[in-house]
Amino acid sequence: MDLYIEHLTRYRYSQAFSYSIQQLRLTPRQEQFQQVRQWSVQSQGRQNAFRDAYQNPSHLLTMTGWHDDISITARGTVSTSAPPQGRVSDGTGLSPLIFINDTRLTSADDAIRALAASCKPPQHFRTEHALQLAKAIEAAVSYQPGSTEVSSTAAAVLQQGQGVCQDHTHVYLACCHALEIPARYVSGYLDPETGETAQTHAWVDVWVEDHDYAGWVSLDVTHTRLMNASYCRLAIGRDYDSASPVRGVRRGGGSEQLEVQVSVAHFDGQ
Repeated sequence: MDLYIEHLTRYRYSQAFSYSIQQLRLTPRQEQFQQVRQWSVQSQGRQNAFRDAYQNPSHLLTMTGWHDDISITARGTVSTSAPPQGRVSDGTGLSPLIFINDTRLTSADDAIRALAASCKPPQHFRTEHALQLAKAIEAAVSYQPGSTEVSSTAAAVLQQGQGVCQDHTHVYLACCHALEIPARYVSGYLDPETGETAQTHAWVDVWVEDHDYAGWVSLDVTHTRLMNASYCRLAIGRDYDSASPVRGVRRGGGSEQLEVQVSVAHFDGQ
């Protein structure tokens, strides 16, 4: 499947300011089941390309001189295919054990540990168990846009019982960590396939030990399904903070307004 993706991020500020720096993870990863055909990231200021600690293609955007808005547009075409049984090759050279520890957003409390224990298999954590855990989280945390913030923790989300894809992912990671199972955050895009407005999306890679396979399986907690060709992977990390598409700091600027527009469509070469 060829996907054409366009992602506009615009910040508007109540006061002009002279310095800002943003880390951009807006370029899709080159992976076995995903090839970037053409891609660009356009913005004001100066961009420096690099790879972060998780081998995500990234840019450091710095802006100097007085400005009261920041506009970033990422667009291009990506060819995707469905990984058999959701199995994705690593390609990072990183030990899966670095994705087993809690973060500020994925720390487990007693309620999360109890949820994780209810889905703990007697022996190996297989793909079927990974899907069962996703279903348990979907039942415990209903999808409700606007019910949480990017700073909401997994424990707070489970207590509230509402959240979005990012929150489902954080609760899943917290449960896996409680079971000492490696799991990592994935940010990217999802073709809605229904004419609905596209958005950025979040899901997980979780380490499984099936009868014929030991490695990462990519799984969408919100939709309780394995990753297919409708997904485009931007970045992996330990949580939202380490895999967010745009993250930065500024000096001054007053209040902030954020506008994000995402479109994902099948590309026919025209």
